[in-house]
Amino acid sequence: MSENAPGTQPLNQHFNEPLNQPRALRLGVAGPVGTGKSSILATLCRALAGELSMAVVTNDIYTDEDARFLRSAGVLPTERIRAVETGACPHTAIRDDVSANLDAVEDLEEAYGPLDLVLIESGGDNLTATFSPALADAQLFCIDVAGGGDVARKGGPGITGADLLVINKTDLAPHVEVDVAAMVADAEAARDGLRVLALSKHDAASVAELADWVRALLVRHRSGTHVPTDPGPMAPHSHGPGPGPGDGEGHSHP
Repeated sequence: MSENAPGTQPLNQHFNEPLNQPRALRLGVAGPVGTGKSSILATLCRALAGELSMAVVTNDIYTDEDARFLRSAGVLPTERIRAVETGACPHTAIRDDVSANLDAVEDLEEAYGPLDLVLIESGGDNLTATFSPALADAQLFCIDVAGGGDVARKGGPGITGADLLVINKTDLAPHVEVDVAAMVADAEAARDGLRVLALSKHDAASVAELADWVRALLVRHRSGTHVPTDPGPMAPHSHGPGPGPGDGEGHSHP
């Protein structure tokens, strides 16, 4: 693999950081099924891989579909994209027992370090899924306009407490009769001053805003001024009938 391949730079040329920089920033990306989490990862890789050394870890219950999507998109060298098959409800592997994800992240850092940024994608889950601070230094939560203009008002720790809330697929708003400005206003009211970003992968300005947010977060991480916060545990819930652990049983997450 060429030293100049996207996402393989050993040193962030944009920031001109020394090689004894802190370990990679670990950014968790969560949100319901179909909101565009994998697309956001691909967008970030395309925007930042020319200046940062990056890797990705995806989570799915029984498949590596999200990892295969990213590999086929060519956004990073394929060996820098790892898949974790959780075998259980997706939030379990990002909050309750994060060992499989930590192993994947640490393997990537050992093989390709020093890394600047590791993106960790949760499997699709509900509005209350959050990452353990033991796994993610910061959290991006994703909802989309196709889920309805009232989604932000429904709350949940991901919506109210993640470091960044992305309202995705804004280009679809006219087709689903959603007022993006009103949806953003609802989200801002729910988040008590935390950042909200309306995003479309087809809108260069919003993509640049997302990339700049990650760059600024990385600066704070390297300087030691970013403090990981916990948006809060998932609400008690149950799973429908199925083969997975906990299916059909009510349970909560610490």
